[in-house]
Amino acid sequence: MRPESTRVPVVVHAQDPISRAGAVSQLRQHVELRLVDEAEAVPGAVTVLVAETLDELTRSRLRRLVRKDGTRPVLVVGTIRESDLLDLVECGVGAVVWRHEATPHRLLRAVLAASRGDGDLPADLLGRLISQVGTLRRTATEPGTPALKLAPRELDVLRLVADGLDTAEIAGRLSYSERTVKNVVHGLTTRLHLRNRAHAVAYALREGYI
Repeated sequence: MRPESTRVPVVVHAQDPISRAGAVSQLRQHVELRLVDEAEAVPGAVTVLVAETLDELTRSRLRRLVRKDGTRPVLVVGTIRESDLLDLVECGVGAVVWRHEATPHRLLRAVLAASRGDGDLPADLLGRLISQVGTLRRTATEPGTPALKLAPRELDVLRLVADGLDTAEIAGRLSYSERTVKNVVHGLTTRLHLRNRAHAVAYALREGYI
């Protein structure tokens, strides 16, 4: 078994005990993860939140988890309405798993991505998000110019993030080190007060950068 210090701490929240027990059972299969109790404050923990829809209760819980507890959320959800897509990003969620796709392997991938600060959105959800942001741009009454100038390197990284590539893939595509890619993303999200990669992509699309 891996040393405790190398295992990713994971907290599971769910709206009902059956959903919570199912998620815990799936996650417990992986030696890379360490399940911790909801009452245990663990810095850098990933929270897996299981819900049927992105309703107001789920949104409120996500905001509290991100802003107050500083956790990195993974949302396991049945459906998300088009009108809720931007709320999802604004809540700070960078990793989403559809409930019908929540296998042990899929959950592990999402949790590890969240622990690294990477995004992990289903391809269909990312496509819907990009489409909605594009619609918002086209229907804006006063087309504006980008509020802040992004460096060419930041734009290159953001475009590949939008294409769904992870840190290692972006590094290989741009001939950067993984540390450089992480530094670019961290600098961008910090400077623009963005919560994660998905939020950065939404911002770049909304402002017309990509």
